[in-house]
Amino acid sequence: MSLTEARFHDLVDATQQVLEDIFDESGEDLDQENSAGVLTVKFENGSQLIFSRQEPLRQLWLAARSGGFHFDYDEESERWMCDKSEEQLGEMLERIVREQADVELEFECL
Repeated sequence: MSLTEARFHDLVDATQQVLEDIFDESGEDLDQENSAGVLTVKFENGSQLIFSRQEPLRQLWLAARSGGFHFDYDEESERWMCDKSEEQLGEMLERIVREQADVELEFECL
């Protein structure tokens, strides 16, 4: 069953808020900007992550140095899952942030 537009926006908003909180509380030197539903995180080394909502597809997209990733929300597990690798968003973010910015953060709640 596909997500309603309202549920999709609620889920993305909640996910982006959790991400902002994790990055804010990390103590790392980074900048965040959330504008028009796009969350951009810039690390001290100049690399960045961009999280955007793709409303027509009901997906959350992540742009990182290693590529672009598309996530569908899985109602059963209540997690965003990569549509190619089936990796959870939180697991992928831990790996990407470590590889890209040499920062260890936990995203297990995602």
